[in-house]
Amino acid sequence: MADSHEVQRRDFVNIVLVGIGSVIGLIIGIPAVAYLLSPAVKIKVEEAWIPLGPLDVYPLDDPTLFSYTRTKINGWEKTVNSYGAYVWRYGEGQSEVKVYSNRCTHLSCRVTWTEETSIYFCPCHDGRFNKEGEVVAGPPPEPLFEFETKVEEGVLSIKHLEV
Repeated sequence: MADSHEVQRRDFVNIVLVGIGSVIGLIIGIPAVAYLLSPAVKIKVEEAWIPLGPLDVYPLDDPTLFSYTRTKINGWEKTVNSYGAYVWRYGEGQSEVKVYSNRCTHLSCRVTWTEETSIYFCPCHDGRFNKEGEVVAGPPPEPLFEFETKVEEGVLSIKHLEV
């Protein structure tokens, strides 16, 4: 007896239902999976100009701490980070200003300006930086990070980069 390749009615209905169900599942599933995974795969570098206020409010030759916060949204998580920068005006001109991060380049501890010794001091591992941000003692491997600055209409701004 020869094998019959006829499709039974019940098998045909099952094949059609599985095919239609698969198409509907793909139509709904692919966008849903993309929606759920898209925040996790987004990697972006954010840069922003942070205004630090009028240049005139910063005293000459006395590094002054300026604190600011940045909000970062990573998928569904929203975090607010605080940052600090020391503004050092070494002259009357608008280009005679430097802004350094207040984070030590050793382990990112906060540094403080000490007027008596004219150094930025990191208490964690006794790191010391001079007024120009260069390492003078301790374990820091690099000078303090110097921000890019601009002055427009008398307002000092720094370029904040964040990955």
